[in-house]
Amino acid sequence: MIFNDLIVEKDGMIKGPFGGDVKKALFIPRQSDSYKVLEQSVVINRDISIGNYYLEKEYVEKKLKRFIVKNGDILITGAGTLGKLYEINNLSFPAVINQALIRIRVNNNVVDTSFFKYYFKYHIIKMISGINGDSVIPNLPPLDIIKKTRIDVPDIPTQQKIASVLSALDDKIELNNKINTELEAMAKTLYDYWFVQFEFPNPDGKPYKSSGGRMIFNETLKREIPEGWEVSVFNDWIKNTKTGDWGKDKIEGNYTERVYCVRGADINGLNGKGEVKAPERFILKNNLSKKLEPNDFIIEISGGSPTQSTARIAHLTKESFTRFDTDVVCSNFCKAVTLKDDIFAFNFQQEWQRLYEAGIFFGYEGKTSGIKNFQFDSFMESYYIVRPDKELAKKFNAVASDLEKKRQSNLKQNQELATLRDWLLPMLMNGQVKVG
Repeated sequence: MIFNDLIVEKDGMIKGPFGGDVKKALFIPRQSDSYKVLEQSVVINRDISIGNYYLEKEYVEKKLKRFIVKNGDILITGAGTLGKLYEINNLSFPAVINQALIRIRVNNNVVDTSFFKYYFKYHIIKMISGINGDSVIPNLPPLDIIKKTRIDVPDIPTQQKIASVLSALDDKIELNNKINTELEAMAKTLYDYWFVQFEFPNPDGKPYKSSGGRMIFNETLKREIPEGWEVSVFNDWIKNTKTGDWGKDKIEGNYTERVYCVRGADINGLNGKGEVKAPERFILKNNLSKKLEPNDFIIEISGGSPTQSTARIAHLTKESFTRFDTDVVCSNFCKAVTLKDDIFAFNFQQEWQRLYEAGIFFGYEGKTSGIKNFQFDSFMESYYIVRPDKELAKKFNAVASDLEKKRQSNLKQNQELATLRDWLLPMLMNGQVKVG
């Protein structure tokens, strides 16, 4: 059979509409019958609720009917981060894909849907490059070529057994991700309660502010802060910064030191929101002074998008480095920061992330050749924040570091599970490993 036999006859595999058909000028506020425009972030984050762009029902059903999504459809990222798959199961509102997505409708008379998701990845990677097993497709051939390729798939009962083995690994990864989300939320909630609402425990163990703790009005911040706390700029917390490096892709001359080079694209992965694909590079021995250490921070200096500011941050703990088998540096589009006092590491992380989520860093961006650049020096020297009591920061550090150890352990396990899954995938597909 050919690949096209695995999908339904009409529009079984279709790329999203032209960009001009879903341009921003057409977007409307959400209405009871409007269609939501699904973007790549929905697939990457496996969350149908992401996004806030809508089109009129009449427009969609007149011009974009072929691109409407329903439960059971599989969406695939077709630009940028290629080959991420997401099956739509709980869609409760009208939706349509945008130009960066591919929609597939499986022919269940021939193929099991769960099996198809794994088979698609295996087939496309093999077809493109002859390599087996990877979680992101390096590039995508034209859909017509994909549809016409000859394939060999087992019977449906065997498909279901193969999918069951691989799904068990993915289910464990998903469970670890849910646990990590909860651990992250616990740290964030505690930080907000202690250092934003100022309800940290007083000497009697009661919430400080609501129990009458003394608050002093600060002229710089134009608000009250606990008595004895300081106000400082971020630079006051910093011991030194480390610039990025890129080196060479292979040993060449004096470029002999193997490292992993973390880019802005890897920051979300370091934070547990996706995968880390930091490339291996070779740098000068003298530049090993740039290698990152526990409690360093990586900050994205160039990049971002219209909806995502620069200045994404990742906190590297001792456990973070267990995900790499050699030294780590950051790329030239990032900057590393070392604090004067590690006790404040989790305060620094949480406060920076809080400002990031509030959109503060959009106000500290410039552009060079169309690329957004974070005005690091300006921000670090001018943005004032509360510097808490050191003993309280020490208590928070103890709680947050314990939560982070658990989170990093789960991320390390996820990395191992994904490696096992990607090794098993071709073995199961070509029959080298049999399922009972």
